[in-house]
Amino acid sequence: MMRKPLMIANWKMNKTRDDALAFIYAVNDSLPSSEFVDTVICAPTIILRDLVKRQGDTLKIGAQNVFYEENGAYTGEISPVMLTSTGVEYVIVGHSERRSIFHETDEDVNKKVLACLKHGLKPILCIGETLEERENDKTLEVLESQITKDLKGVSPEMMENVIIAYEPIWAIGTGKTATAKMANEACSFVRELVKKLYNAAVSEETRILYGGSMKPANAKELLNEPDIDGGLVGGASLDPESFLELVKDCTL
Repeated sequence: MMRKPLMIANWKMNKTRDDALAFIYAVNDSLPSSEFVDTVICAPTIILRDLVKRQGDTLKIGAQNVFYEENGAYTGEISPVMLTSTGVEYVIVGHSERRSIFHETDEDVNKKVLACLKHGLKPILCIGETLEERENDKTLEVLESQITKDLKGVSPEMMENVIIAYEPIWAIGTGKTATAKMANEACSFVRELVKKLYNAAVSEETRILYGGSMKPANAKELLNEPDIDGGLVGGASLDPESFLELVKDCTL
């Protein structure tokens, strides 16, 4: 089957409100039709509503993080209920920076995935190995452990709204990129694992993205691989022209 490509910008902790609005005005009228590619910008929480109000028909807005409780004494956290009230549809969950800097565990990530699905949000589940783990031939072991734990309690029906992003940690923000073959091998392994955990239909329908210094110079080669359905892009998504090029590469 043909899975619709998906290109997601992860702005991380970048862009003021004015910067963000200038960006969305620059890309709104130039993005390809959502008939051919889904396009998402995951922005800082403080500007989500501003972007949702200005998103065009070909663009969706997502958040970069979520907490798993609906409300309570969790100073500084954002609940799934709060996110849905802004109009966002997607949420990045389990990004390597959240895991390494903020010490999120697979248990935390699993709770967030389930909370997103309960409230109609689409989790973008990030998985990936460190350089040490890859050099010690533990990549597949790490990916299997993460997927198995992070998707605990997620039913086959719920998987329809789950996106998986393979992000080799050693390639995020370093300028290093897994070769297209390496990236596809990892994504193919993840797809087979989803098949093992669920069934062939779920596996074929699940969109698996590559995230690890994807940019216009290498995007076409990566996106041409059979098990890579798009990208979760950091640095190259901060410039509107660069991001537009990446989205258009998905349609080639």
